[in-house]
Amino acid sequence: MDLKTAYYIGIMSGTSLDGIDAVLADFNSSPPSLLHTFYLPYDGELRSRLLDLNRSGNDELHRAAMLGNELARRYAEAVTGLLHGYGVKPQEVIAIGCHGQTVRHCPESGRGYTIQLCNPALLVELTGITVVADFRSRDIAAGGQGAPLVPAFHQILFKDSQVHRVITNIGGISNLTSLMPNGEVAGFDCGPGNLIMDAWCLRHTGKPYDENGAWADSGKIIPELLEKLLGLQFFSLSPPKSTGREVFNLAWLESYLSGDEKPADVQATLLQLTVTGIAQAVLTYFPDAAEIYLCGGGARNAALVAQLRMALSGRKVELTDRFGVDADWLEAFAFAWLARQVILGVPSSLPAVTGARGARLLGAIYPG
Repeated sequence: MDLKTAYYIGIMSGTSLDGIDAVLADFNSSPPSLLHTFYLPYDGELRSRLLDLNRSGNDELHRAAMLGNELARRYAEAVTGLLHGYGVKPQEVIAIGCHGQTVRHCPESGRGYTIQLCNPALLVELTGITVVADFRSRDIAAGGQGAPLVPAFHQILFKDSQVHRVITNIGGISNLTSLMPNGEVAGFDCGPGNLIMDAWCLRHTGKPYDENGAWADSGKIIPELLEKLLGLQFFSLSPPKSTGREVFNLAWLESYLSGDEKPADVQATLLQLTVTGIAQAVLTYFPDAAEIYLCGGGARNAALVAQLRMALSGRKVELTDRFGVDADWLEAFAFAWLARQVILGVPSSLPAVTGARGARLLGAIYPG
């Protein structure tokens, strides 16, 4: 098989716990081509089981192993749907890059581990395709944060020789990638994206997310609550830094609530928390950035995007769709590329982003 022309699949299931994004990519073109996409939503029962593993509990090793098997079966289902939709056979695919489902992310010194659930060996058996998985562990072993991993791919797609751009991914967690005209790349997690807003929305409305931010838009920001939430040490830490549900969760939010707040007002405050985390990070670390491009599920939240444009006035704020890269699929696209880097034996980490001791080959190969 010609490694330069065959297809790669990228699979991403992020901290939002909404479902599985799968993409078919071709890297024989410049820029790379996103050929086809497939989405498989999580049901409420699976989402609940995954959330339970974000904290210690009874028999969690067994539960984690069983969920890894279940996720492998669902990833395989997504691969089948993806290939069928584009008319490609499994033997035409070089590899699947599967991020897995993060349930713990503790990269700090003294702990130094990250857990993304999947059973890659089972995924190989179910699809007949080589799988590349466990992308974060090697970077953490080298002293890095293990996240974010996509800035190197952002550089390939979006770097401009004249303009300083920032790519903002608003998934469960928000993160930034700075692309300087001189080729310098920086990036880090900057705070919550959708995960707390989604959890609060589900609890009070029964809906998995606040479509277009309409519910948040109906409420009023609670300044005292916003100030308390922004007082979290994470926001004042200097990069490199990464975060997850261990820090940003409903229990953390509830520790600052009196119980008298209107739910819509809390939602408005959470939306502003996401906006402020992004805007402050841009203004503090990348004040010269002229263009901000958004991706991830939060890029479809009209109220959030409107607030970001106000907070970052004087700068162009648009979606990555402008470049022909759908904002909803960019992260899965990146893991197809990361898998290709491993297959080709090319390091894909950026020590300037994660803080690792050097560039590393990220990912473990499970041959088909």
